[in-house]
Amino acid sequence: MAHVADFFRMVILLGAVQGLVAGVLLMIMKKNKLPNRLLAAVLLVLALASFRLYGNYLDWFHSDIIRFVADLLPWMLVMLVGPLIWFYVQASLNAGFRLTKQSRLHFFPVIIDLVPVLVAYGFVIAALAGWVPGSAGMKVGAFIDHYNVYADIPRWISLTTYLWLSVRYLNTVTAVEQPRYRLLHRFPRVMLVFQAVWLLYLIPYVIPRYTDFMLNTFDWYPVYVPMAVMIYWLGIQGFMLSYQEVVAAKKNVAPDEAVSQPALALLRKAMEEDRLFLDPSLNLASLSEHTGLPAKTISAVLNQCLQKNLNEYINSYRVEAFKVAILLPASSALTIAGVANDCGFSSLATFQRVFRQLTGLSPTEYRKQAIEAS
Repeated sequence: MAHVADFFRMVILLGAVQGLVAGVLLMIMKKNKLPNRLLAAVLLVLALASFRLYGNYLDWFHSDIIRFVADLLPWMLVMLVGPLIWFYVQASLNAGFRLTKQSRLHFFPVIIDLVPVLVAYGFVIAALAGWVPGSAGMKVGAFIDHYNVYADIPRWISLTTYLWLSVRYLNTVTAVEQPRYRLLHRFPRVMLVFQAVWLLYLIPYVIPRYTDFMLNTFDWYPVYVPMAVMIYWLGIQGFMLSYQEVVAAKKNVAPDEAVSQPALALLRKAMEEDRLFLDPSLNLASLSEHTGLPAKTISAVLNQCLQKNLNEYINSYRVEAFKVAILLPASSALTIAGVANDCGFSSLATFQRVFRQLTGLSPTEYRKQAIEAS
């Protein structure tokens, strides 16, 4: 059993080191800064928790002074992971995504993770001021241990909720021509598998009569070993994709004007005269067939000349068509979903998300403002 425990601890250490290294590398990547930094933050938060556990195994904190300092540091910041993943998914698929003051509110529940640290600081200050005896430290430590057991419940709920939001968001996005999309599609689903494993451990763990049994029998290996494997996989995938994007950006020279201008004219004709955007199934292959342009040329022209991917280009025409159609007398009897469908949107959720991104308003708000202004 000692050899098995040593192996598990090595896996946890390797995962923590991988998370730290990959997190730092992603932080300094110049391409796709926001998505890379959000993913880096996920890796660093998970690595921090793993280092703390590994340090306990190796008795890094045997000294009273080191243990005292370690107890005043926020090693567990799990409440940040869910929002970071959700924003990472959005930032990766939407070049215009930014963290706003409103979006930062999603990070406020981290106070749940900070309660033990705040209690420790409060006790230190109170003890130094002579308000409480030093012997009260045992009771404070017991409270923190007890609190951490039940804090895992909101941590699990938070992470699961944001993973569900990420999967739902991904389901509203048509597959785009970028390798990152494949990682985005797998990542939340891999995390949900981890959540299932964590839940199987968590249910008996939070029942007082079984808490010590779970720790003495299984320790934290059922949770932290899968997490270490996930960190290792995510760190490699995230860094390699970012590196490939940097290399591709250097190789991806803007098409010659003799190519790009005629190509843009053909694309505009396909949208403005032929109105291909009204077809919900329109994709790169069908657009290439209609215009006679190679698929690679279409992608390159849109990316380099308009700074848009194909979905963004098509959806911009659909939104403009909706803005006109929604004010027509014939549309008064239709629902917003019906008008959006007529304009080429097959998914109401996708339409609402894209419309807000492009206009800053919900479709209902836009309709109301337009009617009042007319």
